[in-house]
Amino acid sequence: MKLLAKWLLSAAALLFVAYIYNGVQVTSFTAALIAAFVIGLLNTVVRPVLVLLTFPVTIVTLGLFLFVINALMFWAASALLDGFQVSGFLAALVGSLIYSLAGMVIESALDSLFSKK
Repeated sequence: MKLLAKWLLSAAALLFVAYIYNGVQVTSFTAALIAAFVIGLLNTVVRPVLVLLTFPVTIVTLGLFLFVINALMFWAASALLDGFQVSGFLAALVGSLIYSLAGMVIESALDSLFSKK
Protein backbone atom coordinates (compact mmCIF):
# COMPACT_ATOMS: atom_id res chain seq x y z
CA MET A 1 0.00 0.00 0.00
CA LYS A 2 2.86 2.37 0.87
CA LEU A 3 4.53 1.70 -2.50
CA LEU A 4 1.34 2.59 -4.40
CA ALA A 5 0.90 5.78 -2.36
CA LYS A 6 4.53 6.75 -2.97
CA TRP A 7 4.13 6.17 -6.72
CA LEU A 8 0.97 8.31 -6.91
CA LEU A 9 2.48 11.08 -4.80
CA SER A 10 5.71 10.99 -6.83
CA ALA A 11 3.66 11.49 -9.98
CA ALA A 12 1.93 14.42 -8.30
CA ALA A 13 5.35 15.79 -7.32
CA LEU A 14 6.44 15.56 -10.94
CA LEU A 15 3.38 17.58 -11.96
CA PHE A 16 4.30 20.07 -9.24
CA VAL A 17 7.83 20.39 -10.66
CA ALA A 18 6.39 21.02 -14.12
CA TYR A 19 3.99 23.60 -12.67
CA ILE A 20 6.61 25.67 -10.85
CA TYR A 21 9.54 25.26 -13.28
CA ASN A 22 9.29 25.99 -17.01
CA GLY A 23 12.20 23.72 -17.98
CA VAL A 24 10.12 20.60 -17.26
CA GLN A 25 6.87 19.75 -19.06
CA VAL A 26 4.46 16.93 -18.26
CA THR A 27 1.46 16.51 -20.54
CA SER A 28 -0.88 14.55 -18.25
CA PHE A 29 -1.18 12.69 -14.97
CA THR A 30 -0.79 9.41 -16.87
CA ALA A 31 2.48 10.67 -18.33
CA ALA A 32 3.54 11.70 -14.82
CA LEU A 33 2.74 8.21 -13.51
CA ILE A 34 4.82 6.60 -16.25
CA ALA A 35 7.65 9.12 -15.77
CA ALA A 36 7.69 8.55 -11.99
CA PHE A 37 7.91 4.81 -12.63
CA VAL A 38 10.75 5.21 -15.15
CA ILE A 39 12.66 7.60 -12.87
CA GLY A 40 12.29 5.13 -10.02
CA LEU A 41 13.42 2.27 -12.24
CA LEU A 42 16.47 4.21 -13.47
CA ASN A 43 17.34 5.19 -9.89
CA THR A 44 17.10 1.55 -8.84
CA VAL A 45 19.01 -0.05 -11.72
CA VAL A 46 21.32 2.48 -13.41
CA ARG A 47 22.11 4.98 -10.64
CA PRO A 48 24.03 2.54 -8.37
CA VAL A 49 26.27 1.55 -11.28
CA LEU A 50 26.98 5.20 -12.09
CA VAL A 51 27.66 6.01 -8.45
CA LEU A 52 30.13 3.14 -8.25
CA LEU A 53 31.87 4.07 -11.52
CA THR A 54 32.15 7.75 -10.59
CA PHE A 55 33.13 7.21 -6.96
CA PRO A 56 36.56 8.91 -7.30
CA VAL A 57 34.96 12.00 -8.87
CA THR A 58 32.33 12.02 -6.12
CA ILE A 59 35.05 11.94 -3.46
CA VAL A 60 37.02 14.77 -5.11
CA THR A 61 33.88 16.95 -5.40
CA LEU A 62 32.84 16.13 -1.82
CA GLY A 63 29.65 14.43 -3.02
CA LEU A 64 28.44 17.22 -5.29
CA PHE A 65 28.78 14.98 -8.35
CA LEU A 66 25.77 13.03 -7.06
CA PHE A 67 23.65 16.02 -8.13
CA VAL A 68 24.94 15.50 -11.67
CA ILE A 69 24.03 11.80 -11.53
CA ASN A 70 20.51 12.65 -10.31
CA ALA A 71 20.13 15.16 -13.14
CA LEU A 72 21.29 12.54 -15.67
CA MET A 73 18.67 10.07 -14.41
CA PHE A 74 15.98 12.76 -14.67
CA TRP A 75 17.14 13.73 -18.16
CA ALA A 76 17.38 10.09 -19.29
CA ALA A 77 13.78 9.49 -18.23
CA SER A 78 12.67 12.44 -20.34
CA ALA A 79 14.61 11.08 -23.31
CA LEU A 80 12.79 7.74 -23.02
CA LEU A 81 9.25 9.15 -22.72
CA ASP A 82 7.00 11.27 -24.91
CA GLY A 83 4.78 13.01 -22.34
CA PHE A 84 7.67 14.10 -20.12
CA GLN A 85 10.11 16.69 -21.51
CA VAL A 86 13.15 18.38 -20.00
CA SER A 87 14.64 21.25 -22.00
CA GLY A 88 18.31 20.64 -21.18
CA PHE A 89 20.86 19.59 -18.59
CA LEU A 90 20.45 22.69 -16.44
CA ALA A 91 16.68 22.16 -16.47
CA ALA A 92 17.27 18.52 -15.50
CA LEU A 93 19.50 19.63 -12.63
CA VAL A 94 16.98 22.13 -11.26
CA GLY A 95 14.05 19.77 -11.89
CA SER A 96 15.78 16.86 -10.18
CA LEU A 97 16.59 19.03 -7.16
CA ILE A 98 12.96 20.11 -6.78
CA TYR A 99 11.75 16.54 -7.39
CA SER A 100 14.21 15.17 -4.82
CA LEU A 101 13.07 17.68 -2.20
CA ALA A 102 9.45 16.77 -2.87
CA GLY A 103 10.40 13.08 -2.64
CA MET A 104 11.99 13.64 0.77
CA VAL A 105 8.80 15.32 2.01
CA ILE A 106 6.70 12.47 0.59
CA GLU A 107 8.91 9.81 2.15
CA SER A 108 8.80 11.53 5.54
CA ALA A 109 5.02 11.88 5.42
CA LEU A 110 4.53 8.27 4.36
CA ASP A 111 6.88 7.00 7.05
CA SER A 112 4.89 8.78 9.73
CA LEU A 113 1.59 7.67 8.19
CA PHE A 114 2.51 4.01 7.78
CA SER A 115 4.68 3.64 10.89
CA LYS A 116 3.87 0.66 13.06
CA LYS A 117 3.11 1.62 16.61
